[in-house]
Amino acid sequence: MKKSHLPLLLMPLLIAGVQSGCSTNHNETVQNSENIQEAGWTELFNGKDLTGWKQINGKASYKVEDGAIVGTTVMDSPNSFLAADKEYGDFILEFEVMLNNDINSGVQFRSISDPAVMEGRVHGYQFELDPSDRKWTGGIYDEARRGWLYPLSLNPDAQSAFKKGEWNKARIEAIGNKIKTWINDVPVASVVDDMTPKGVLALQVHSIGNAADAGKEIKWRNIRIKTTDLTPREGHDAYVVNLVPNTLTDEEKAQGWSLLWDGKTTNGWRGAYQDKFPEGGWKLQNGELQVLESGGAESVNGGDIVTEKEYGAFELQVQFKLTEGANSGIKYFVTEKEKVGKGSAIGLEYQVLDDEKHPDAKMGRDGNRTIASLYDLKTSEKNPRFIKPVGEWNLARLVVKPDNTVEHWLNGIKVLEYKRGSQEFRDLVKISKYKDWENFGEAEKGHILLQDHGNNVAFRSIKIKEL
Repeated sequence: MKKSHLPLLLMPLLIAGVQSGCSTNHNETVQNSENIQEAGWTELFNGKDLTGWKQINGKASYKVEDGAIVGTTVMDSPNSFLAADKEYGDFILEFEVMLNNDINSGVQFRSISDPAVMEGRVHGYQFELDPSDRKWTGGIYDEARRGWLYPLSLNPDAQSAFKKGEWNKARIEAIGNKIKTWINDVPVASVVDDMTPKGVLALQVHSIGNAADAGKEIKWRNIRIKTTDLTPREGHDAYVVNLVPNTLTDEEKAQGWSLLWDGKTTNGWRGAYQDKFPEGGWKLQNGELQVLESGGAESVNGGDIVTEKEYGAFELQVQFKLTEGANSGIKYFVTEKEKVGKGSAIGLEYQVLDDEKHPDAKMGRDGNRTIASLYDLKTSEKNPRFIKPVGEWNLARLVVKPDNTVEHWLNGIKVLEYKRGSQEFRDLVKISKYKDWENFGEAEKGHILLQDHGNNVAFRSIKIKEL
């Protein structure tokens, strides 16, 4: 090899040049990486005017000011919506939003605006914007259709993520049947649903009923969407509301959930006080486990069914659908030790009832036999807005903690809490129909039971997580 004869004085300059070249290449690599990361995004708002947007409902005003879309409330108007001019199916949407007041708002996605449906009223999924003391921003509401799908009662840790009076960064991922939301990079809601796979995006200005609320503003900016090469963001481990019947997502499995009913067979279940599933009185059809109508409690056909396994501390989900005037229940800590004759097995009961049409709702004490109550013991504190009508699916959730604290939930809202074995609990038992049963409701573990009360009631999506 031929030796270099460069003067020694030039060597530092050569080294510096090489180092400078390396630095430039590194910066270019970083810049290229950022460009690759940002590739595929489309700006939906140009920051100057409303090109690409149109108002499809309501009379609220929308304008552009200081690089933001500004929506302003008006009296005597239904909910107003400013919609992007095309529909979207799978996407990742990001935007910034500011609210200086307590006016509710939202961003619609995969929503429907069709003159032939609901007279053109916008309906469908909504990313909630809630600056009130309730703090449900980032929750998922089904506008003008099913109501709340994911209230932030299910994820209280996310309630403080939104900052009123500041710009907040929001993110929605709608990929396949999975919908996830973030606010300021905090995971908020996780819903699995396949009702509407595609639809419009729209910015909502909510209707107002008080003239003092007229003229209040909601602002949006930096609205961008990605529709190809979609990669879900990792780390979203919030509670999952899965509305696809009898299924489990990978996220649910990772959180410890398993199906307590497979949606097809009687595996894992048998008749109470029996060694097999009842031959009549129950029907498995279309992914539903149905109690057949037999005329009421005195003429049940198949009788109650119970899990083959017993449970201690657990979390349970059950979707149930009532028919008019129907009565049933979800019982837990059922031991089958009590001799009940032809009666229902003894256990703590999450009441399943048509409160409007069944007389049991007016019996008991202070409404403690109404829907979601601890039957004949403690009344559930329900908001009528969170009770689905007869013929629609309600979601029961039961949480039994290792310290014996028990919670009843209905459609995402906690409606009562008590502690098994506490003095309060035992005092309630003393004045109930269970007063003569020794140590009622205090077994270490027991079966979970679905009640045959002689009325047609359907169950599905029965899931459990042992704690």
